[in-house]
Amino acid sequence: MTSFNRSTSRRLQKLTQIPSVWEGDRRPLSSPHTPFTDPDTKGDCILWVDASEGIVRGMDMIDPTLGPEAIVRTLMRAIEHPQSPAKPGRPQRIVVRDREIQFYLRGVLQDLDIAIDYVPELPIIDELFRSFAEVIDSQTPDLPPKYAKLLHDQALEVWQAAPWRFLEEQQILSIEINQWDVEKLYASVMGMLGIEYGILFYRSEDSLKRFRAAVLADEDELNQDLEEAFLKQDCLFLTFDSLDDNEADDLGNLAQMPLSEIQPTFGNIHPLEGLRSVLYEEEALLSFVAVESLLRFLRDHHRQLYDEDFLALSQRYRISLPEADNNRKSLTVTVSTMPELTAELEEMAGFDLDDEDEDDDDDSIFAALRDDLIPEDAFMSLGVLPWETLDYLRQAPNHQAAGEFEPAGDGLPVIVIQTSRPKAKGIIENIQAAGGLNAICFHTVTDPVDDDLYDLGLLQTHNSELFLFGQFLDDDPVHIEAKRKWHQRCQNTQGHCGLIIAKGLTGASRGNPQLRDMMALLEARVLSSEELSLETVD
Repeated sequence: MTSFNRSTSRRLQKLTQIPSVWEGDRRPLSSPHTPFTDPDTKGDCILWVDASEGIVRGMDMIDPTLGPEAIVRTLMRAIEHPQSPAKPGRPQRIVVRDREIQFYLRGVLQDLDIAIDYVPELPIIDELFRSFAEVIDSQTPDLPPKYAKLLHDQALEVWQAAPWRFLEEQQILSIEINQWDVEKLYASVMGMLGIEYGILFYRSEDSLKRFRAAVLADEDELNQDLEEAFLKQDCLFLTFDSLDDNEADDLGNLAQMPLSEIQPTFGNIHPLEGLRSVLYEEEALLSFVAVESLLRFLRDHHRQLYDEDFLALSQRYRISLPEADNNRKSLTVTVSTMPELTAELEEMAGFDLDDEDEDDDDDSIFAALRDDLIPEDAFMSLGVLPWETLDYLRQAPNHQAAGEFEPAGDGLPVIVIQTSRPKAKGIIENIQAAGGLNAICFHTVTDPVDDDLYDLGLLQTHNSELFLFGQFLDDDPVHIEAKRKWHQRCQNTQGHCGLIIAKGLTGASRGNPQLRDMMALLEARVLSSEELSLETVD
């Protein structure tokens, strides 16, 4: 059994011994409305209460797999650093309702002159846990409990099917349901750009078109109008994120994470309700039918959907409803591609622009462009480098400065390129050989091969060479939002930005490079699309 260091025991013995009895216990504490039933997702709560004073001295939420040392750690804080208004001190007596905890504490605390007793009930702690349960029970679950596990498992099937590998956002699928006051849903798949993954199920074709038109109208002046357009959508959604939701995700690639770290979220957007990540019963059933029929359609037609042409496809499915739904046992659903609506959305985005001057400019850009700097298998992301990390990287050997500026905002906007160590070294050497990095730019062009409108991510070196680091569909709402954040951060830094070259493509930090993986920071300036003239390129 682990025991205190002698110095720790002496320190605790010096504290005033309070003539009081403390209750201590460790119990599971989790909502009955968890998205799916999984014991590993539940947490244990440790409480230490001064029963004489009726106050909580220490409380912790812990992983259920942690050993008995956890209850001692919380007790240590309750003794030395209790919650207000309690003051430091050790009790004369501790009572617990678990024999194992009693025997463990007797061994650990034997030098502290504290009596450890067993009692069958702990009145104050029992009342506290009853209060916790009432609060938890009063919360609205994200999903109706009887459908939660079903929807969660179904969502992970979508993640594994990865429809964003072969469907673009404007390639719309209709799902004819004719139930729950919904005739059709219109599915738009997000994720081909690798920035945000999910599926939007619009309740009307009109809502879908209005949002696409609003996004395109705001393309040049991204502001709060885009957020307003987002909240005016009328749709159900399924999105995916990392369980470890933090700023580091900006530097990662969700698609490379293991399935165990993927967190699906269902929700609803409506002009009068806004966004909520909660589904009520009818919405949960509607989402189940929509996702199930979509999964079947993807399994049956994924080869045709990979085709460059968006073919006219349609198929009917009989979807069995969950047993909990007593109204009917199944529904007949028809899933169809919508080539005409897809063509209309592409036309709205200007994919068929035929401006001769613009074509000439684009041809010249393509002719001058080099795509041999960044390896094909490299990860690319738009992110932000916190100021503390920036100061550290500025001391590293492969740092390139680009003038002084006043720090503002959450950090330096950066493009992160992650590849293998040898290839990362090659990128750094090639940029240095070209005189260093001069500027980073996003420039919209029409692809001379397929006439699609693309947003190119470009790196310009000091010898005026231009290198491609990314290619994005110009009307993609996810890319537009990512670029909006990029430009906003660049405004905060007076046009200063940076390029991070990182290793670790095949290691534990794959898709999420850590500080030790960052081999170079090349600071540069932002080049606007208007500044990218042929003189700039030549």
